Amino acid sequence: MTLALSLGLRFGLRKTLWMMIGELIGVGTVVVASAVGVAGLLLLYPWLFVLLKLGGGCYLAWLGSQLLLSRGKMALNEQTLNSAALGRMELAAQGFVTAIANPKGWAFFIALLPPFLDASRPLFGQLTVLTALILIIEAICLLLYASGGKTLAHLLKSGNAHHLLNRVSGLLLCAVAVWLMLS
Repeated sequence: MTLALSLGLRFGLRKTLWMMIGELIGVGTVVVASAVGVAGLLLLYPWLFVLLKLGGGCYLAWLGSQLLLSRGKMALNEQTLNSAALGRMELAAQGFVTAIANPKGWAFFIALLPPFLDASRPLFGQLTVLTALILIIEAICLLLYASGGKTLAHLLKSGNAHHLLNRVSGLLLCAVAVWLMLS
């Protein structure tokens, strides 16, 4: 989400599309892996789910602290964006890694999918329909985030606005990290 918003601020939808493609491939991978085996593995070994949850919470807390301490370093600026050559595959890879490294996504799909899968029917058809619906919804959300980023670009041109955005984002990430680790 944050990556789509950030890229949408500067590049609009055309360049952000590559990140979205990677994100959608990653989400599809998480859905299929959750339905096929990871859910069963985590149900057999609940400590693995706790480990994943704590690791994901620590990662989110680290990201949040980086934003809180950044003093604008992580804010997008014209010089950084013009000097950085963000290739299509780099954007797609970043989107993919963002999707598969998100512990909340794994936990969500592991909890969501089992009630929608009927063991007496073939898994392939059910999983195809569910994955298609999930990816359509995810694509719509990513387009909304990127469009919102482009719309907010004029409000975030000053360094102070970026600093405030970093602070708010950092606090929210830390709050989610605490919630994830305590839930």
